[in-house]
Amino acid sequence: MDENKGEEKIILSDRIYRFLTVFGAVLALFAVIALIVAWGSFAFWILLAILLVAGVLLAGAYRNIWKAYEDTERKLEIFAARGREDDLEQIRFFSSRQSQMAVDRALRYLTTSTTLELSKRQAQYQALQNQINPHFLYNTLESIRSEALLAGLTSVASMCEKLASFFRYTISNMENLVTVEQEIDNIITYFYIQQYRFGERLQLEIVCPEEDREIAMKCLIPKLTFQPVVENAIIHGIEQKIGQGKVTIHMMLTKKRLIIRISDDGVGMDQETLNRINSQMTERSVRGKSQGGIAIGNVHNRIKLLFGEEYGLTVFSTRGIGTDVEITLPRTSEQERKEIEHRAEEMK
Repeated sequence: MDENKGEEKIILSDRIYRFLTVFGAVLALFAVIALIVAWGSFAFWILLAILLVAGVLLAGAYRNIWKAYEDTERKLEIFAARGREDDLEQIRFFSSRQSQMAVDRALRYLTTSTTLELSKRQAQYQALQNQINPHFLYNTLESIRSEALLAGLTSVASMCEKLASFFRYTISNMENLVTVEQEIDNIITYFYIQQYRFGERLQLEIVCPEEDREIAMKCLIPKLTFQPVVENAIIHGIEQKIGQGKVTIHMMLTKKRLIIRISDDGVGMDQETLNRINSQMTERSVRGKSQGGIAIGNVHNRIKLLFGEEYGLTVFSTRGIGTDVEITLPRTSEQERKEIEHRAEEMK
């Protein structure tokens, strides 16, 4: 275990700033007193000339040293918030050779890490693209559906139709933003497929006040926001319990926000697990994946990227009762699509 882990971190710049502030105030006080005492004498003019030269030197030091230091601090603050290597590359002033070496080493690490991650994602995407040709998939499912209908297997034909619809939405539509109505339609299709496995044991309810429904359904949200959350509800909540289970999607509009709560009456989770999940999302972690799907941390991050830090997911749960995932989004419309997507591009 790291012995220094619990020790208080000391910010030297704060101490230096406090020291210089106090020292400067005391020095200025003594200078004023000395000028008053020497008033009218030759020493007064000598002292005044010294103070003027000191003032010029201090102004030069402020412009060339302190302003440079502030510029570096500002760039480090931006890097701490965004974590992009080009923010470090813009640093021109360093407090020492050691600090320059530390930044250079961090840049080498970040560049290597980013390159590897991008290469990995590109390889994964290429592999997926090579394996799944949408038209081939749809044609195959349609062929199976036709054969099932000819054989009188209507349930198999219906299953193929729903699978084709689900894959078409997931694979073909590459937009960042879709309407709530499109997401709801996709979830209904997804639930229909899941019911072939769970039967009447699995239920879905969608609740929205009538006065909010029309506007809520037209709000824009990141594509595949609902499905990962619903998948978690089924796999980690309802599947683990005995008897029937229900997933409820409740939508509500406020003056500026769309609040969506996806609830299940599954097994729930203990406080430790709940705290860990919420902590991971707060830290913008997307490493964990739900079984066979997209991590809800990924959904959380995409919402923040598109709409801002005040939006995202929060998980609530009680052991033996169920889990709620609250999704907070702004009230948006189709007219705002370009502005939102442009903002997301600028933040990448």
